[in-house]
Amino acid sequence: MTLRLFDTHAHLIADDWDAYPAQAFTADLPVPDRPDYTMTADHLITLMDRHSVRRACLVQRGHVYGYDNSYIINSAHRYPERLHPVVILDTQDPDTPTRYHRMVRDDHVAGFRMANSRPWLLDTAWLSSPAAMDVWRICADLGTPVTLIFFMNQLPYLLPLLKMLAQEFADLPIILDHGAMPFGMTQYEVALAEEAGRAVTMPAPPDFGIDTTIAIFEDVPNVHFKITEINMERLIKADRLPQHLLRRMVDSFGPDRLIWGSDIGQSMLWDYAEKVSMAQQATQWLTEAETARFLHDNAARLYGFGDA
Repeated sequence: MTLRLFDTHAHLIADDWDAYPAQAFTADLPVPDRPDYTMTADHLITLMDRHSVRRACLVQRGHVYGYDNSYIINSAHRYPERLHPVVILDTQDPDTPTRYHRMVRDDHVAGFRMANSRPWLLDTAWLSSPAAMDVWRICADLGTPVTLIFFMNQLPYLLPLLKMLAQEFADLPIILDHGAMPFGMTQYEVALAEEAGRAVTMPAPPDFGIDTTIAIFEDVPNVHFKITEINMERLIKADRLPQHLLRRMVDSFGPDRLIWGSDIGQSMLWDYAEKVSMAQQATQWLTEAETARFLHDNAARLYGFGDA
């Protein structure tokens, strides 16, 4: 049986650097160099067709394009039934709620991603300032999921804060990129740790560090967890089985709260065929119904596409 897939975490990199130039994510950061690869909308569609991926969320590459979401939005206008933008906007800008409302109405935008620019910035304004709360409210009013990416050193205080926010907006789907647990540590964070001479050691099974991080969401059903190549990298380097982690998460949070994303366009260790294969292999300890929910059905429901 060919399983349908919904890729909730695809990044695009345009091949036209004049039309879509790099932008600094925040004013304190330099304009980034051009990546040495591209991931165009056309190429992504080709990969999706080849591997039975029905839909994909286009997650804005903040550290390439900043708050300029034009490439993913223009790509979604070309493929409105296949590609669905998840934009990053400045949560401190008072115009963001109005701008986002317009994007959802006019540009096929499917979700909002909140992101902090660097792990050494320890404030919470980007997540819970009065301006950020207005963003939460417009997302709740529109019913569009909020996705968040956390750095590992921020988990001890951001996860409890998020629990309060999730309980306040109990009907709003919230998605944690890369699971927001130790096995979601990005390559960037690993590199920083290694440069500082700190060993990167992952927690052992059966808990994988879940017990001291995201376990606080077991009774918060609107918080969901995205499993991507980032998680696969950490698991394989720690000699852990991805299927063990998925089984542990389904047992803790139920089968309706996990989704899959490739991280294509950012994590490039494996090609798309390998990413899809690894996601499918990671479901070996799940039932057929649990597998379908993880690879497709949960994402289709969260983003309002039913079983399409």
